[in-house]
Amino acid sequence: MRIVQAFTFEAAHSLPNVPEGHRCRNVHGHSYRVELALDGPVDPNTGFVLDFFDVESAFKDALATLDHHYLNDIDGLANPTAENIATWIWNATRPKLRQLAFVRVFETPNCWAEYTGR
Repeated sequence: MRIVQAFTFEAAHSLPNVPEGHRCRNVHGHSYRVELALDGPVDPNTGFVLDFFDVESAFKDALATLDHHYLNDIDGLANPTAENIATWIWNATRPKLRQLAFVRVFETPNCWAEYTGR
């Protein structure tokens, strides 16, 4: 069984490694959407793979670090592409959520990066 819980956060960033003149080199912001997917068996007693409140608790600190911040200032996010944000979230969250299957980070409703730990 796979469960997915979505979260949102607001943040600004710039992409320092894109060419001069690329619009994403300038500071700009996004309304990010993050999806955390967990795989596992359904507990016959609780009926859950994992309680969504436990997922929320495990992601709380990472979410607070990202929300309403300039992402470039966060340790490990000097180049905060969607790909790097997804990897950062995985690394921050996986120790608390061993069943984590993927992290999906949407910069817009139509573009996202997905990280599976590989």
